[in-house]
Amino acid sequence: MSVAKLKKLSLVGRIAEKDGALARLQTLGAMHLVQLSPKETHPEKIVSREAEEAYKALHFLSAVPKPRRQVRSDPAFDVHAFVKKILALRADLRTARDKRDFLVHRIATLRPWGDFIFPPKEAMAGLRLWFYQLPHKQRESLLTVELPWQIVGEDHQFAYVVLIAKDEPALDVLPVPRRHTGDKPIEVLEVELDETEIEIESLQGDRMAQTRFLGLLRASLSEAETAAELSFAQTQTLDDDELFAVQGWVPEDRMTEVEQACDDLGLAVLIEDPGWDEVPPTLLEQPETEAAGVDLAMFYQVPHYRGWDPTLMLIVSFAIFFAMIIADAGYGVVILLGLLAFWKRLGGDTHMKAWRRLGLILAGCTIAYGVIVGSCFGAAPPDGSLFSSLAILDLNDFETMMQISIIVGVAHIAFANFMAFRVNHKRSRHANLGWIAALCGGLLIWLSGQIGHVFTAGIALAIGGLIAIVAFTSERPVAKPSDWAWRIFDGVKRLSGLMGAFGDVLSYMRLFALGLASASLALTFNDLATDVMASKSGLGILGGLLILLIGHVLNFGLGLMSGVVHGLRLNYIEFFKWGLPEEGVAFRAFARKEVQE
Repeated sequence: MSVAKLKKLSLVGRIAEKDGALARLQTLGAMHLVQLSPKETHPEKIVSREAEEAYKALHFLSAVPKPRRQVRSDPAFDVHAFVKKILALRADLRTARDKRDFLVHRIATLRPWGDFIFPPKEAMAGLRLWFYQLPHKQRESLLTVELPWQIVGEDHQFAYVVLIAKDEPALDVLPVPRRHTGDKPIEVLEVELDETEIEIESLQGDRMAQTRFLGLLRASLSEAETAAELSFAQTQTLDDDELFAVQGWVPEDRMTEVEQACDDLGLAVLIEDPGWDEVPPTLLEQPETEAAGVDLAMFYQVPHYRGWDPTLMLIVSFAIFFAMIIADAGYGVVILLGLLAFWKRLGGDTHMKAWRRLGLILAGCTIAYGVIVGSCFGAAPPDGSLFSSLAILDLNDFETMMQISIIVGVAHIAFANFMAFRVNHKRSRHANLGWIAALCGGLLIWLSGQIGHVFTAGIALAIGGLIAIVAFTSERPVAKPSDWAWRIFDGVKRLSGLMGAFGDVLSYMRLFALGLASASLALTFNDLATDVMASKSGLGILGGLLILLIGHVLNFGLGLMSGVVHGLRLNYIEFFKWGLPEEGVAFRAFARKEVQE
């Protein structure tokens, strides 16, 4: 697991063979193209409006849970006509659903006034009915109304009032605005609602029937995307009347097949190692089973080509932080059961299986840590049981848990500095060792209580680390004696980062604080439920069960959000800051496109 080593390839051929050469390179899917054309072109501008509409149609049909058996071949299949048909179906379905929602709302609005039919206008002598929903606390305002009125219905909160007037009453006739009921009675609206529901069912059936063409639509989209990518590649080459040149980065392990393709095409090839003034794209070499870790690593920041691959460390540290924040074995079991419930759905392809595997790691770590701290849905294990003997930590032991959080933070940041030291080949790399010594020294000073040999060792480590930071931070060239003073000055300035390092370490206190909060909330809900069920009445038992269910669901949801957000934050902000200070560019292979939805 590392950053793939790349070679820079420059290919030159006859202009007449350009299209065939690019098509062959696209089929290989091994090259990240470098723009040689002076004209700036972006791949997203290549995508046509037709492709966007096709993706909308694909998304609409793919949302159907169980598509029909796929049509493998249909010579009469017209993708353009099919897309228009599906988009029209989507619009009709949306219109029908909007109408259904309107009718349901209108019927619910009319229901409190009763099932009535408006009399003909000529029977009312020009008068009309005006409807108001008046809260009971404002009922006395009716006494000041000079127009004829009648209360036609009541509930525990409102009185439903009808005023009779030729023109719309003044806005201040009552302290509430009038209600708009329309001119159709409930029985007519209910008939329309039934007809709309039938229309929706018919449209849904048509949508289900059209899912049999999903495979053909995806294939057409794949060809369109491939053609668009090829068109984009044609804008990246450098052309003249007779020759074209294309340049790009290729992984070392794919050089043989690319060279063979160039020989077959009769292209001139120049292979170069990356220069130190160049920044090749970053391609993380990971098995498909680690795809979830690659997604997480690339989500916040693309590692620099000359950096290192943080995928494995990110998975390990994220799992540990997530478990420390959830801090409950019972919640870990819930995560595991949720994964098992959706096991087949999450195994659709290798990429989803990688995320499923990450979920298992998170669930396993959460269960293990919950056992270690002795918490299962906020309850401690029974005394003398096996789980009680495994509970070696106490979340309520603030001093110990605080020390563990700080130790984890120092270890995490120290490892980041060590990896930065390994990949950096400049003189300043030794400053990373200085930061490791300073952090570890400060930790020993704090843990020792300022007494004994541990304290002395901590002082020595901290001082040595500070000296290394001052001595090795600067890369300023030395041409005259005063440059040495400037180097020292640069190192002293870098010591201002001590406060940042101190703050970064303290950030790991959130592991202890959030874990304690989660456990405390779970315990609180348990105590509340126990108190309510103490009456031993049926209502009391039901209320206690509801408190347990709602309380733990709420606490579990908050724990999941905190575990993901803060577990990743400590990696992205604190860890990446020290271990991956430089950002790279993601490797984008010039390849044929396969549309998966």
